[in-house]
Amino acid sequence: MTPMIVKNLNWPDESATREFASRLADYWQQHPDSANLLVLLHGDLGAGKTTLVRHLLRGLGVQGRIKSPTYALVEPYVTPCVQVWHFDFYRFADPQEWEDAGLRDIFATPGLKLVEWPDKAGDLLPQPDWIIRLSSDVDEVRHITLEALTPRGVTLMQEAT
Repeated sequence: MTPMIVKNLNWPDESATREFASRLADYWQQHPDSANLLVLLHGDLGAGKTTLVRHLLRGLGVQGRIKSPTYALVEPYVTPCVQVWHFDFYRFADPQEWEDAGLRDIFATPGLKLVEWPDKAGDLLPQPDWIIRLSSDVDEVRHITLEALTPRGVTLMQEAT
Protein backbone atom coordinates (compact mmCIF):
# COMPACT_ATOMS: atom_id res chain seq x y z
CA MET A 1 0.00 0.00 0.00
CA THR A 2 1.75 3.10 -1.21
CA PRO A 3 0.26 6.34 0.12
CA MET A 4 -1.04 8.80 -2.44
CA ILE A 5 -0.32 11.66 -0.04
CA VAL A 6 1.40 11.92 3.36
CA LYS A 7 1.11 14.66 5.97
CA ASN A 8 3.13 14.99 9.19
CA LEU A 9 1.78 16.78 12.26
CA ASN A 10 2.89 17.44 15.82
CA TRP A 11 0.40 17.74 18.64
CA PRO A 12 2.01 19.35 21.69
CA ASP A 13 -0.87 18.46 24.01
CA GLU A 14 -4.28 16.86 24.19
CA SER A 15 -6.02 20.06 23.10
CA ALA A 16 -4.24 19.74 19.72
CA THR A 17 -5.62 16.20 19.43
CA ARG A 18 -9.11 17.50 20.24
CA GLU A 19 -8.79 20.33 17.68
CA PHE A 20 -7.75 17.90 14.94
CA ALA A 21 -10.63 15.54 15.80
CA SER A 22 -13.06 18.49 15.84
CA ARG A 23 -11.97 19.55 12.33
CA LEU A 24 -12.60 16.04 11.03
CA ALA A 25 -15.95 15.80 12.81
CA ASP A 26 -17.04 19.21 11.47
CA TYR A 27 -16.07 18.19 7.95
CA TRP A 28 -17.98 14.91 8.21
CA GLN A 29 -21.04 16.67 9.58
CA GLN A 30 -21.01 18.97 6.55
CA HIS A 31 -20.14 16.16 4.10
CA PRO A 32 -21.64 12.95 5.55
CA ASP A 33 -20.96 10.92 2.40
CA SER A 34 -17.23 11.51 2.91
CA ALA A 35 -17.36 9.70 6.26
CA ASN A 36 -17.62 6.31 4.58
CA LEU A 37 -14.00 5.44 5.37
CA LEU A 38 -11.69 2.86 6.85
CA VAL A 39 -9.06 4.45 9.10
CA LEU A 40 -6.28 2.36 10.60
CA LEU A 41 -4.65 3.65 13.79
CA HIS A 42 -1.09 2.53 14.51
CA GLY A 43 0.92 3.33 17.63
CA ASP A 44 2.33 1.85 20.78
CA LEU A 45 0.33 1.62 24.00
CA GLY A 46 -0.30 5.15 25.24
CA ALA A 47 0.38 6.79 21.87
CA GLY A 48 -3.09 8.41 21.84
CA LYS A 49 -5.15 6.20 19.51
CA THR A 50 -8.15 5.84 21.83
CA THR A 51 -7.92 9.48 22.90
CA LEU A 52 -8.14 10.58 19.26
CA VAL A 53 -11.17 8.32 18.68
CA ARG A 54 -12.92 9.62 21.81
CA HIS A 55 -12.45 13.25 20.74
CA LEU A 56 -13.67 12.39 17.25
CA LEU A 57 -16.79 10.65 18.58
CA ARG A 58 -17.53 13.60 20.90
CA GLY A 59 -17.15 15.92 17.91
CA LEU A 60 -19.64 13.79 16.00
CA GLY A 61 -22.17 14.17 18.81
CA VAL A 62 -21.78 10.95 20.81
CA GLN A 63 -23.02 11.50 24.37
CA GLY A 64 -22.34 9.41 27.44
CA ARG A 65 -19.53 7.00 28.10
CA ILE A 66 -17.23 6.10 25.22
CA LYS A 67 -15.71 2.72 26.03
CA SER A 68 -12.53 1.25 24.64
CA PRO A 69 -13.39 -1.86 22.62
CA THR A 70 -10.34 -3.77 23.89
CA TYR A 71 -12.47 -6.62 25.29
CA ALA A 72 -15.58 -6.31 23.13
CA LEU A 73 -13.55 -5.95 19.86
CA VAL A 74 -16.02 -3.38 18.52
CA GLU A 75 -18.16 -0.57 19.87
CA PRO A 76 -20.79 0.81 17.47
CA TYR A 77 -22.03 4.41 17.59
CA VAL A 78 -24.83 6.13 15.73
CA THR A 79 -24.22 9.82 15.15
CA PRO A 80 -26.41 12.36 13.34
CA CYS A 81 -24.24 12.10 10.22
CA VAL A 82 -22.69 8.62 10.14
CA GLN A 83 -22.62 5.16 11.69
CA VAL A 84 -19.25 4.63 13.41
CA TRP A 85 -17.55 1.41 14.48
CA HIS A 86 -14.54 1.57 16.78
CA PHE A 87 -12.47 -1.62 16.68
CA ASP A 88 -9.56 -2.74 18.83
CA PHE A 89 -7.74 -5.90 17.80
CA TYR A 90 -5.06 -5.74 20.50
CA ARG A 91 -6.14 -9.07 22.02
CA PHE A 92 -6.00 -11.03 18.75
CA ALA A 93 -3.40 -13.78 18.88
CA ASP A 94 -3.95 -14.76 15.24
CA PRO A 95 -5.36 -12.86 12.24
CA GLN A 96 -7.88 -15.65 11.71
CA GLU A 97 -9.68 -14.37 14.82
CA TRP A 98 -10.85 -11.39 12.72
CA GLU A 99 -12.54 -13.76 10.29
CA ASP A 100 -13.87 -15.99 13.08
CA ALA A 101 -15.41 -12.97 14.83
CA GLY A 102 -17.60 -12.35 11.76
CA LEU A 103 -16.39 -8.79 11.28
CA ARG A 104 -16.25 -8.97 7.48
CA ASP A 105 -19.96 -8.01 7.26
CA ILE A 106 -19.43 -4.79 9.24
CA PHE A 107 -16.53 -3.78 7.01
CA ALA A 108 -18.75 -4.28 3.96
CA THR A 109 -21.37 -1.79 5.20
CA PRO A 110 -21.26 2.00 4.81
CA GLY A 111 -19.93 4.05 7.68
CA LEU A 112 -16.78 5.09 9.43
CA LYS A 113 -14.56 2.28 10.70
CA LEU A 114 -11.76 3.22 13.12
CA VAL A 115 -9.37 0.35 13.82
CA GLU A 116 -6.77 0.21 16.59
CA TRP A 117 -4.07 -2.45 16.32
CA PRO A 118 -4.97 -3.35 12.69
CA ASP A 119 -1.74 -5.32 12.27
CA LYS A 120 -3.27 -8.02 14.52
CA ALA A 121 -5.78 -8.75 11.70
CA GLY A 122 -2.97 -9.39 9.23
CA ASP A 123 -3.88 -8.75 5.61
CA LEU A 124 -7.57 -9.62 6.10
CA LEU A 125 -8.76 -6.00 6.41
CA PRO A 126 -9.99 -4.20 3.31
CA GLN A 127 -7.95 -1.42 1.69
CA PRO A 128 -7.85 1.51 4.16
CA ASP A 129 -8.54 5.06 3.10
CA TRP A 130 -6.27 6.49 5.78
CA ILE A 131 -3.52 5.26 8.02
CA ILE A 132 -2.76 7.34 11.10
CA ARG A 133 0.55 6.60 12.82
CA LEU A 134 0.95 8.06 16.31
CA SER A 135 4.03 8.20 18.50
CA SER A 136 5.16 10.37 21.36
CA ASP A 137 8.50 11.61 22.63
CA VAL A 138 9.82 12.17 26.14
CA ASP A 139 8.09 15.58 26.26
CA GLU A 140 4.71 13.91 25.54
CA VAL A 141 4.51 15.63 22.14
CA ARG A 142 2.55 13.44 19.74
CA HIS A 143 4.04 12.93 16.28
CA ILE A 144 1.42 12.05 13.69
CA THR A 145 1.80 10.73 10.17
CA LEU A 146 -1.36 10.74 8.06
CA GLU A 147 -1.30 8.57 4.95
CA ALA A 148 -4.07 8.76 2.36
CA LEU A 149 -4.30 5.59 0.28
CA THR A 150 -7.46 6.17 -1.76
CA PRO A 151 -8.97 9.11 -3.67
CA ARG A 152 -11.52 9.52 -0.84
CA GLY A 153 -8.69 9.63 1.66
CA VAL A 154 -6.82 12.22 -0.40
CA THR A 155 -9.89 14.44 -0.63
CA LEU A 156 -10.39 14.24 3.13
CA MET A 157 -6.77 15.11 3.81
CA GLN A 158 -6.82 18.07 1.43
CA GLU A 159 -10.12 19.50 2.62
CA ALA A 160 -10.31 18.67 6.34
CA THR A 161 -6.76 18.77 7.73
